[in-house]
Amino acid sequence: MTETPTLYDWAGGSAAFERLINAFYNRVEGDELLTPLFPGGVSAEHRAHVTAWWIEVFGGPAAYTGEHGGYHRMVNKHVNLGITAEQRFRFASLMSLAADDAGLPDDPEFRAAFVGYLEWGTRIAFTNSQPGADVVQQAPVPRWGWGVAPPYVPGS
Repeated sequence: MTETPTLYDWAGGSAAFERLINAFYNRVEGDELLTPLFPGGVSAEHRAHVTAWWIEVFGGPAAYTGEHGGYHRMVNKHVNLGITAEQRFRFASLMSLAADDAGLPDDPEFRAAFVGYLEWGTRIAFTNSQPGADVVQQAPVPRWGWGVAPPYVPGS
């Protein structure tokens, strides 16, 4: 019996996630609803940090935790941004389109896991982006897999 590959491996490793994040932010920079969240454009540094996040979440190396502070750091970056429900939906939609642009696998199992994380992850960021959101304390970066999503805890 062979071991089930991680979503990271199934997608094609680091290069696939680099293509994904670059395709996504290229779309963001041309989107009237999301561009205001990135005055001056999306820097190469931001793209690299987000790539490291997605790699870790999908089962790759834990560079985001090791180099950028982990889950609480990512969530706290969104505190008080006031991201709207429409912006959250647009983020998820553009990321899904970017998966096609980047040539990520299109099999239903992978895409279900991918879209599942988009919904779960953007709702966490959306909740924590609202004015007055509580700063998230230490928690591990979620490790997304083929199965059931972790429970959503409001305010986490």
